[in-house]
Amino acid sequence: MGDIHEPLPVQFLVAASSRYEEALVWGLRECEAEYGPPAAVSSAFDFTETNYYDAEMGVGLKKQFWVFEQLVDPGRLPAIKRQTNFLEAEYAGLKLHAEPRPLNLDPGYITLAKLVLASTKDHAHRIYLADGIYAEVTLSYRKAGWQPFEWTYPDYRRADFQAFFTSCRELLPRVRRQN
Repeated sequence: MGDIHEPLPVQFLVAASSRYEEALVWGLRECEAEYGPPAAVSSAFDFTETNYYDAEMGVGLKKQFWVFEQLVDPGRLPAIKRQTNFLEAEYAGLKLHAEPRPLNLDPGYITLAKLVLASTKDHAHRIYLADGIYAEVTLSYRKAGWQPFEWTYPDYRRADFQAFFTSCRELLPRVRRQN
């Protein structure tokens, strides 16, 4: 029988999508108020791999990643996903834009071995965590690079996304020593 250990804290990540720069700014500010300052903020990448969100979010979406300085217990992911869903609904309720969902916030985390995303949707490759929230390993880090799975979203296969994730992964040992 193996010994039970508490998990190491993880690098908390939010993938934010919107066609509105002000929505991304608002989302980052709200996440900072909840989770502290970011350790890294990506460029706002063009999000062109799917039209899945067009009806509720409009076209011309940008995706930006926020990685926070404060490491978190991975067991907090369900509560964090519920909080980011609340923030999405709060922004939509401001009625600043015509779209019903002008901001999408997808939380997850990075470890030395993987990138995990939270979801409210069940699927064969997702594990139920708690409170209606599932998680999936979206990318694994092997052979000195990020490796996708058959279910990995097309945008997470992009070299520019993965370069950002690698820079965040490299922060982990340094941040863990400081905490």
